[in-house]
Amino acid sequence: MTTQTAPTFTVETRPDAATDEQVAELLANPAFGAKFTDHMALVDWTQGGGWANPRVTAYGPIPLEPAASVFHYGQEIFEGMKAYRHADGSIWTFRPEINAARFARSARRLALPELPEDLFLESLRALVELDQRWVPDQSLGEVSLYLRPFMIATEQALGVRPANRALYCVIASPAGAYFTGGLKPVSIWLSEDYVRAAPGGTGTAKCGGNYGASLAAQAEGIENGCDQVAFLDAVEQKWVEELGGMNLFFCYKDGTIVTPELSGTILEGVTRSSLIELARERGHEVVERRYSIGEWKDDAASGDLAEVFACGTAAVITPVGRLKWRGGEVSMGGGEIAESLRNALLDIQYGRVEDTHGWMHQLV
Repeated sequence: MTTQTAPTFTVETRPDAATDEQVAELLANPAFGAKFTDHMALVDWTQGGGWANPRVTAYGPIPLEPAASVFHYGQEIFEGMKAYRHADGSIWTFRPEINAARFARSARRLALPELPEDLFLESLRALVELDQRWVPDQSLGEVSLYLRPFMIATEQALGVRPANRALYCVIASPAGAYFTGGLKPVSIWLSEDYVRAAPGGTGTAKCGGNYGASLAAQAEGIENGCDQVAFLDAVEQKWVEELGGMNLFFCYKDGTIVTPELSGTILEGVTRSSLIELARERGHEVVERRYSIGEWKDDAASGDLAEVFACGTAAVITPVGRLKWRGGEVSMGGGEIAESLRNALLDIQYGRVEDTHGWMHQLV
């Protein structure tokens, strides 16, 4: 039996790295996705040569030709993850093998090359090891180092076909709580003019086009006094799918939790699957099924629907307090289940309780 060794990333440290004082100042008040660490990880791919030249180098602009395929045909995918500093100073990330598998599925859907899991994992480790001083201490609150792996098609060609050259990259940004001001219910606008994804489309892939297509609906929601937007299915305009970047859970008075089933148009969230498991361990019946907008409205109005929450890597869990649409709105109370599950997940991620699931992966 042979043991597979992880790929080796060459490391070139930047001479003008931020000072320890500058890093400390940023970590004391991190804004989500606004400032980035000193370095980034890169790997090249070509049709003939495969994956090559894994390296960590200075964070900075990526030179691209104006005719690069990513600009014209949207061949791009990404992931979102976090690195957490535990009390003993070690640094961990959460279920990265699930992100690696989803990254490969997204690549297949966008006709991009699949990145091997060992290369994905080592890119995270190599970057975090070099920039580990950017991982904030949990004594500062709900803080972490947000990791953004992504891949773009870089071939200079205007022919409509899969590109023969691509670039994989990981960048990192110290992050505080996604929603400033603490955990408080958000308002959701129901999109009736736009859909996020259609059957056979890219809904299950984590690609920029899905998010770009959601922004007009998001702007409409903000204009109507809401924080986020909820999308319905593209065929019947009846079934609740997800928010622009988060999965939804519906909690009933009897303890049952319903979440929209993975229909082929919903992104399979890592946080979503983890919360289903945690909720079931706590005695909740979790049902994955189609969930209609009529059911949401009626059950919220009657009070049978105790609470609603959304989840994702960046926000973790946020309660939903109001659903609004043209001509009406309903409110939801509670938040106890959301808060309990949120605390349980964060305790695992920050190493405050034993990881009995084997979800955490040590980076440094």
